[in-house]
Amino acid sequence: MVRIMCMGAGYVGGPTMAVIAEKCPDVTVVVCDISQRQIDAWNSDDLPIFEPGLDEIVQNCRGKNLFFSTSIDEEIQKADIIFVSVNTPTKTQGIGAGRAANIKNCELCARTIAKVAKEPKIVVEKSTVPVRTADSMRRVLAANGGSVKHQILSNPEFLAEGTGIEDLRNPSRVLIGGLQNAEGLKAIEVLASVYANWVPRERIITTNLWSSELSKLVANAFLAQRISSINSISALCEVSGADVDEVARAVGADYRLGPHFLKASVGFG
Repeated sequence: MVRIMCMGAGYVGGPTMAVIAEKCPDVTVVVCDISQRQIDAWNSDDLPIFEPGLDEIVQNCRGKNLFFSTSIDEEIQKADIIFVSVNTPTKTQGIGAGRAANIKNCELCARTIAKVAKEPKIVVEKSTVPVRTADSMRRVLAANGGSVKHQILSNPEFLAEGTGIEDLRNPSRVLIGGLQNAEGLKAIEVLASVYANWVPRERIITTNLWSSELSKLVANAFLAQRISSINSISALCEVSGADVDEVARAVGADYRLGPHFLKASVGFG
């Protein structure tokens, strides 16, 4: 049976692994983090993250096929699939400071995997990252892993706060990107077969690595663009006497546009 490890016990890693454990009772899932305090919280009755439904899943699965641990090296050796779900904060210095994402945590995870793993692993990039981050991680793995050849996949999250568990249980799509060679396609199928335990195959989209990474960023940009657009329209409503909520409702009734993310608010525009 497949054994899954996640590096990073944050908002994405914790809930995602909990739902995988819930939907795949024969799969052992271990969430790891360097913070003992974070792991202790996941092992308590006061979880570090609140999402409706999450507490129930953790209570039902923890100690059965869902575990939380700081034993990172040990779990890397045991795992078949390793999710990398770590922070990618905005760079504070150097090229892109104030704008670009800092992927040093992803590279540190790759370096740790390469140092510890004695057998090939499927490494899954779960964090929101710039395009070609997988290539950087692959170079780190190759430079530090000796003769062991790992496969890198991109599997971005599409979660919204407050509906994260429902988004995982009933996703609009699961996106998996990998290299388009025999080894890469095999790794894609291994991960797809995990999700296929509860996600219909037609919702599991497989692409090359770079299409998967870029799709996540494009989705974020399109959603932000919609909010920015309706905020701009709200300024026009102010001077014309129109009601922005009524305008949004009328525009959102068009099936080509839809009603989502057309609520004027602070943040964009």
